[in-house]
Amino acid sequence: MTKETIINFSQAHAEPAWLQDRRLAAFEKMAELELPTIERVKFHRWNLGDGTIADSEASANVPDFTATGDNLKLVQVGTQTVFEQVPADLLAKGVVFTDFYSALEEIPEVIEKHFGSARPFDEDKLAAYHTAYFNSAAVLYVPDNVEIDQPIEGLFYQDNSSAVPLNKHILIIAGCHSKFSYLERFETIGQGQEKATANIGVEVVALDGSQIKFASIDRLGDNVTTYISRRGRHGNDATIDWALGVMNEGNVIADFDSDLIGNGSHANLKVVAASSGRQVQGIDTRVTNYGHNSVGHILQHGVILERGTLTFNGIGHIIKGAKGADAQQESRVLMLSDQARSDANPILLIDENEVTAGHAASIGQVDPEDMYYLMSRGLDKDTAERLVIRGFLGSVITEIPVKDVRDEMVAVLDSKLDKR
Repeated sequence: MTKETIINFSQAHAEPAWLQDRRLAAFEKMAELELPTIERVKFHRWNLGDGTIADSEASANVPDFTATGDNLKLVQVGTQTVFEQVPADLLAKGVVFTDFYSALEEIPEVIEKHFGSARPFDEDKLAAYHTAYFNSAAVLYVPDNVEIDQPIEGLFYQDNSSAVPLNKHILIIAGCHSKFSYLERFETIGQGQEKATANIGVEVVALDGSQIKFASIDRLGDNVTTYISRRGRHGNDATIDWALGVMNEGNVIADFDSDLIGNGSHANLKVVAASSGRQVQGIDTRVTNYGHNSVGHILQHGVILERGTLTFNGIGHIIKGAKGADAQQESRVLMLSDQARSDANPILLIDENEVTAGHAASIGQVDPEDMYYLMSRGLDKDTAERLVIRGFLGSVITEIPVKDVRDEMVAVLDSKLDKR
């Protein structure tokens, strides 16, 4: 890890002075910052980055997009953009969805204003590392009062044949009273087995009155050790509905956070996760209420197979002054093996009166009565168990806005069950 490698990368990409300064400030800050706290998850010896910053080479494993729809879409493999599609009518309205460096040419002031506003680099060591060493990025900007009917898709692939880290930054800016649905996928492709790391940061800046439906499915391979942060910053009366599918094969720690800065702001976080093999996944889902009458709800459902480990930490924090705030959370885990390990930890931090807050958590196995009922109707045990699992996770899966992706998530769950 040297300052010179960061400067060389920044200069090679003609980054503006403010961004190079931000990278260097983050680099200097790393030494004094602690790792983020993920309760009951021992990840401190994981390799989450070796201090390299480089571009990946063009991949031979680019998926086929000849049959793609005509909606707003961006596809990147490693650090390379391989497909970009912006319909003419949205282009005319000022919508931008492109790679980071192209966006810096189109909307430089917007990016400088909002980059890092949802997740400051000095928050913890991994946030600083991300800011110093991110090697590719994408920007989605929807101007004020623009509504988009078709889902927007961002597809980001990690190439199994490459050891270049997937240090990806996604910046989404929703203008005042804009409205859209965004679907994000992270997936490993290719036949290689290079050990790799991923440090992914997603910032969603929801300005006053904006409405965003954010859905994701993460499918990084068992060779990738991942840290992923998705962070929303909500203005007055801004809403983000999150539906997050954590379906990776390797070890993962994740922060899914919403900061309800504005009065009347809303965050609904629905998370579904599946752990299998000897995989360890630790997921922090947090809502912090700052604004008056702000509402934050968390629903997390997970399934564990074989010797997998899954930890859900649900954190609701109502800050002093957030009158009328509402923080609710529910975390439930279904264990399909006696060797599985799980924690479901509800945490409520209440610093204000005149608020509403509550939590629920449970860990259990498949209900024998449910199995008996289904099998009494002629289903075999394997089919009955799959139906129970789908029903258990269905509250999140149904929130994914694209049917093909909902089907894909079910297929991923089935493939994990088939490996038992």
